[in-house]
Amino acid sequence: MTKFTVAVVDDHPMLLEGLKAIFQDNEAYRVLSTGNCADDAIRIATSTEPDVLILDLNLPGDAFEAIARIVSSASVTRIVAFTASANIQHAVLALNKGASGYVLKGSTDKELFGALDTVLAGDSYITPGFAGKVISALSTGQEKTRLSAREDQVVKLLLGGRTNREIGQELRLSEKTVKQYMSQLMQKLEVRNRVEVVLAAQQLQIAATSLEPRDAL
Repeated sequence: MTKFTVAVVDDHPMLLEGLKAIFQDNEAYRVLSTGNCADDAIRIATSTEPDVLILDLNLPGDAFEAIARIVSSASVTRIVAFTASANIQHAVLALNKGASGYVLKGSTDKELFGALDTVLAGDSYITPGFAGKVISALSTGQEKTRLSAREDQVVKLLLGGRTNREIGQELRLSEKTVKQYMSQLMQKLEVRNRVEVVLAAQQLQIAATSLEPRDAL
């Protein structure tokens, strides 16, 4: 019997060992490699090309960029995000970067194997109960989150790597006012910190570009 090969990347040692133990008891899968950071995910996918890469999103490094790089390398590896984050923006970003599945930690072993079976069959998988919200966000894209003109200015400067002080100087706002805008953006984008604002803003930028009319050739 041919086994599907699996790689697992997670920075929690106990969870990593637990997943390895689960796969050891399943005759259909064999753990090929493990890692604990985004760079490990890229290295494993490009060097060993497992059938499936199970990837935590909360890793040292940029897990979303790792997904994009693996997919752009024409790797045959399918990626399943296995994460505690029930943040819709995270799911949308991971899927748009090229992940085939999004499974919430806390799912049963049966649900995880069901997700792997689904993506190996060429389909996408999202944890039931969470899937409806994600699909809605994917289908509505830019329409789901609208930024004010000032928020859009703040986001563009943020994407350019500016600090709060530099943003304030550019827009002639106090640093306190810029922090208030950052709080508004976190609430509106349903994220928790500055880094996640950047990730969500990048996704909005991608969605906006995809919705722009193209000039006729």
